[in-house]
Amino acid sequence: MQEVRMTKLDCVPLQQGAVLHAIKDIDVGYAGFQEAYFSEIYPGQIKGWKRHKLMTLNLVVPIGSVRFVLFDDRAQSETFGKMSVFTLSREQYFRLTVPPMIWVAFQGLDIDTSLVLNVANLRHDSEEVDRLSLDQIVFEWQAPLKKGLD
Repeated sequence: MQEVRMTKLDCVPLQQGAVLHAIKDIDVGYAGFQEAYFSEIYPGQIKGWKRHKLMTLNLVVPIGSVRFVLFDDRAQSETFGKMSVFTLSREQYFRLTVPPMIWVAFQGLDIDTSLVLNVANLRHDSEEVDRLSLDQIVFEWQAPLKKGLD
């Protein structure tokens, strides 16, 4: 999808527990920083559809497994009308960078609660967000829940 990036991240295993990198100010996709927050997603649950007008999202899943579905309705985009699907987890340890004006929804795929980190270039502002109900963009959300899904 145009302007969307998947960046492989480092996971440094240590005897006492791993160090999981998320983002550095020199990384491709870094658009500044004003807020970082975690979002829990329960098994099988879906959050979305949401589109930020100005915010760039940098999404990382250090715990569990989450499927992100993106829909591009930007009229001038090369990927107008297209949908992309990405699954992030410890086994698929990437950062998903989503530019403004792309619709995002996500689903917990693990049998336990999953955790999403967003490192955002802007602080949350409810005036900056558009929302749709899940049935307004068609996607087949059924998926088996698994522990440690790749």
